[in-house]
Amino acid sequence: MKNILKLAFLFVALSAMVVSCKNKVDGDAAGVGEAGDVAAAMGDAYTTDATRAKIMWEGSKPTGKHNGTVNISEGTLYVKDGAVTGGSFTIDMNSIIVSDLQGEWKDKLEAHLKGTANEGKTDFFNVTQYPTGKFEITKITGLTDDSNANALVYGNLTLLDVTKEVSFKATISVSENTVVVNTPPFTINRTDWGIKYGSKTFFDNLKDNVIDDNIGLTINLEATKPAM
Repeated sequence: MKNILKLAFLFVALSAMVVSCKNKVDGDAAGVGEAGDVAAAMGDAYTTDATRAKIMWEGSKPTGKHNGTVNISEGTLYVKDGAVTGGSFTIDMNSIIVSDLQGEWKDKLEAHLKGTANEGKTDFFNVTQYPTGKFEITKITGLTDDSNANALVYGNLTLLDVTKEVSFKATISVSENTVVVNTPPFTINRTDWGIKYGSKTFFDNLKDNVIDDNIGLTINLEATKPAM
């Protein structure tokens, strides 16, 4: 009987761990620090193709996850001697899309994230006051013996007029006319940019209304060299 009870207890504990893990955002945490010096523009300019530049996001709370996209509206990468030396990108915060919902619930969550609903304007991204975000490369270093990436990208990320330097892994492919950048999933802590709504770090007794501080991100973009 004791053995049966032990097995039952172990099963319940494991089940709880599995459910908990399912509601956590996946990905390595990005390094975060104070804003750094932006890399000088050196080499040829490659212009971002807005139709092939997108950020995938994921957020979670105890009752589940939501995911979607936000567009990179414009950007430039600089390439010298076959390597990216710098660049900057504008993030269109009005383009936030929720991909896993439909209809009324999709519209409500998108409005809440953008701050365009009747209430909660400053809960998240307040796009009326801050319609764009920005990412400016400070440096790029090479990675070896990593199956998921060949570079470590450092850059200043500005959201809600707050700028922090972040670092994350990426695979960067440079050809004569094209630069392709893809990242494995990584996370940033939204509270570093002052987004505290629903955070258990700052509020008690939220229960199921708590929202994970970490936002999962994946970046895919392509930039091309203008024809001469």
